[in-house]
Amino acid sequence: MRIRGDLPDPATDRAERAEIERAEIERVRDERVDVTRIAVACRVLGKLDLTREPAGHVSMRVGPDRVLIKSRGADESGLRFAGDADVVAVDLAGRRLDGGGSAGVPKEVFLHLAVYRANPGVRGVAHVHPVTPVLLTICAVPLLPLIGAYDPLALRLLNRGIPVYPRSVLIATPELGAQVAEVLGDSAACLLRGHGVTTTGDSPEEAALNAIKVNEMAELSYRAHLLGTPQPTDPADIAAIGEVGAEVRRGHVESAWRYYCRLVGETPVGPAAPR
Repeated sequence: MRIRGDLPDPATDRAERAEIERAEIERVRDERVDVTRIAVACRVLGKLDLTREPAGHVSMRVGPDRVLIKSRGADESGLRFAGDADVVAVDLAGRRLDGGGSAGVPKEVFLHLAVYRANPGVRGVAHVHPVTPVLLTICAVPLLPLIGAYDPLALRLLNRGIPVYPRSVLIATPELGAQVAEVLGDSAACLLRGHGVTTTGDSPEEAALNAIKVNEMAELSYRAHLLGTPQPTDPADIAAIGEVGAEVRRGHVESAWRYYCRLVGETPVGPAAPR
């Protein structure tokens, strides 16, 4: 540490500069991987038909004032064909920083940013337009925990509650984004009436996986209503399945994500990469 009045030490200055350069090289390298993670998550959701092209986006918070998000514009590729060049960096005010090629910042960036502001622990957000969840919102059919050991990941997601944002507009202003974030609360998923689904997670992969699970549970609920009156799972059975620790949950998420990637011919990167 340099004390006021001391003469500069050239060796110390060189070491400090070298450390700063190493840190920046690491940050850039890690962010390149994060950009690819977002592109892969987009392609998985697109290939699973969870959105009407080219609608939808996945984002990741990578710094206090830096978010990576799938871009939108005339030159974009759409979710199914998203690549690294389709990812743009923005600050928490929605201003473009870099990346994204000739495409721009999506109008609904404010949905993502509001969720990050309201939930500092969230690192990934996905927003897609799957048909069956949208149908349920149109008919005011709630997504309830109807299953148990059939899919514990989905059960835990449902048991946290999946609220519905009542408006059907583009979330294109900070005020509308704040409204959605308030409805979402501590849940990891929110339905937007006549619009789509917004999900969160500790990573873009978990956010995308939660969107997949919401869609699967909506499909199950839809079929159950065709057969009769669905009965929610007994609370005692939900309690018996219970929650799991963060490390166990992370393992479940990574395993499930690898499955869906391989199902659609994608290779996961980042924490869920094959070992």
